[in-house]
Amino acid sequence: MNNQQNKNLNKLIKIALLSAIAVVLMYFDFVIPFIPFAWLKIDLSDVPALMGAFAFGPMAGVVIELLKNLLILVVKGSETMLVGQLANFIVGCAFVVPAAWVYHRNKSKKTALLGMLLGTICIEVVGILANVYILLPVFGMGDMPREELIKYVTIGLIPLNGLKSILVSVVTYVLYKRVSVSIFKVDSRFDSRRKENLGSI
Repeated sequence: MNNQQNKNLNKLIKIALLSAIAVVLMYFDFVIPFIPFAWLKIDLSDVPALMGAFAFGPMAGVVIELLKNLLILVVKGSETMLVGQLANFIVGCAFVVPAAWVYHRNKSKKTALLGMLLGTICIEVVGILANVYILLPVFGMGDMPREELIKYVTIGLIPLNGLKSILVSVVTYVLYKRVSVSIFKVDSRFDSRRKENLGSI
């Protein structure tokens, strides 16, 4: 087995491991007290997906998002006729893909933060559109009155997805800076002082 094959195998193993970690994190979901929709919950399963996307590219994040939702179906099943898993996949990709795309254009602390900001905007927009035009109709709630739909979007989806993106961004930023080299074997470029020191050697 040549060096490139070893790298590819190592990458696949780490993507699989991140997917498994994401499944475990999906069990630790919780509701937000001020959001009056009990089915809207937050978990941190997008953290492994974002870390994988930062390390290996946006498509790695998509694969982790897909695998974690397929695996959770196998081990836990679905209480929402697959709508919850579809929502998790769509919203997760809406956040992870733009964030990783910006970061990989020029890896630095600044682009990581800008990417996560773009991901936050995308998760809000895609979350609203996906719910209104796909998820609610599939779940049999497509005839929700306009006033109730506006309430659902403004005091449900928007604060939930905003808080989720902030939590995922903070946790990912703190963890990725520490494990990028030791585990993923990539330089996060988050530490500008380290780059300056390297440049002076």
